[in-house]
Amino acid sequence: MSGIVVVDQRSDWPVDIPGVEIATAWEYLTQESFTRLRGARVYNLCRTFSYQTTGYYVSLLAGARGHRILPDITTVQDLKLAESPSVLNDEIEELMQKSLARLGSNEYILNVYFGESPYARHERLARSLFNLFPAPLLQAKFVWRGDEWRVDTLNAVALGEVPASHHEFLYQTARDYFTRRRAPRRKRDSTRYDLAILVNEDEKEAPSNARALKAFEKAAEDLGFSVDFLDKSDYGHVAEYDALFIRETTAVNHHTYRFARRAAREGLVVVDHPESILRCANKVYLAQLMDRYKIPQPKTMLVHRANVAEVVRELGFPLVLKQPDSQFSKGVIKVENEADLKRETREFLERSDLIVAQAYEPTEYDWRVGVLEGKPLYACRYFMAPAHWQVVKRDKNGGKREGGHETLDIKDVPPQVIAVAVQAARAIGNGLYGVDLKQFGNVVKVIEVNDNPNLDYGVEDLVLKEKLYRSVMEYFVRQLDVQTRQREPDSAAR
Repeated sequence: MSGIVVVDQRSDWPVDIPGVEIATAWEYLTQESFTRLRGARVYNLCRTFSYQTTGYYVSLLAGARGHRILPDITTVQDLKLAESPSVLNDEIEELMQKSLARLGSNEYILNVYFGESPYARHERLARSLFNLFPAPLLQAKFVWRGDEWRVDTLNAVALGEVPASHHEFLYQTARDYFTRRRAPRRKRDSTRYDLAILVNEDEKEAPSNARALKAFEKAAEDLGFSVDFLDKSDYGHVAEYDALFIRETTAVNHHTYRFARRAAREGLVVVDHPESILRCANKVYLAQLMDRYKIPQPKTMLVHRANVAEVVRELGFPLVLKQPDSQFSKGVIKVENEADLKRETREFLERSDLIVAQAYEPTEYDWRVGVLEGKPLYACRYFMAPAHWQVVKRDKNGGKREGGHETLDIKDVPPQVIAVAVQAARAIGNGLYGVDLKQFGNVVKVIEVNDNPNLDYGVEDLVLKEKLYRSVMEYFVRQLDVQTRQREPDSAAR
């Protein structure tokens, strides 16, 4: 069975789709066969989601039963919030203006069916609306205000409100949606869990290269997973999986965080977990966290507009300034004098009210220790780029030069490096992290903790080989097995 379509009356859905069962809301809510069903995919097409109606309870109780429901109760509630249109305006600004350009009226109604629009010009806009608010049937009203289009309202639309001219499109879209991703490419009878790996084929500095992704896929399948690779257009499918592995560079104001947040909300095992993204994405947070747990780091100041004059007295020159959300050596600069300090802090503080300043402590290389579930996984030394103070040297045209790398067996890494790395990672959470450190004799200091560390074929896997990829996938299996036991204690006892 691919799924259950829940409607108020059976006549509301006159479509026969193989593998899809039709149930009324009352049947779904009251019949024991649905109550006991495990792992079902449920599509709520009730006529209303008003508070405490049967449609509302279908989405609410589906979550309690562990069913994968569309829309989930959080989406139902989000669609009722007055601020939803303002959130949308920020998220889809460019798409909205482009999709609705040259319309002859001052308002436009767009219906979205399972993420699709009947009109080709609105396909991307429809998909974006569905990604933000994954509900089977959506209706957005746009109005022309001043010199631009804005979202006026966004609601879940009832089946009875779908125009007759759209019925055939709706039914075909539903057929396509229900049968999509139901038979992964090499799914086997022994499959235990469904794993989604989020990637971006256009990303130039992705956290895993193509061969590493293949290695993850093989390791997962060997452990009984079926594997699908998703991209950002697949947000609406997150709930169909048991686990999500993000192999795209993460950021807070980004679809990667929304994927992680939704996956966690749906009960998936997620790497990177949204809390880890939030914590690791901000160097101000990391600086305070290291201080709280007394984990050694270079001498650090949180800089704001009122204390810029104190930076030199505390840290001296040269010093390092860090934008809180900097990545890949971007937004991290070395400052040599007073004039540069004033100029750079002014620019940084225009983007963030707090920034990080640290004493400059040069080393020949940085350590990177991968930590998984609070235990060291791999260790590398990344050497500074030629004639540069960082691992990566970038030019104004977007080019870059990198230093060399050396991957070591964990047992060959100084114990103090491993100890500090594990301590820093555990302060963040229990997932997968890459801890960057500097070593000065017996002194080890944390530079940062990454929630989305590079795991590349030919670099981080040089010692462990395929065991690196298998270790990560075994983490997912352990977490999922624990979840299964917790959800079904009676069956485990039997």
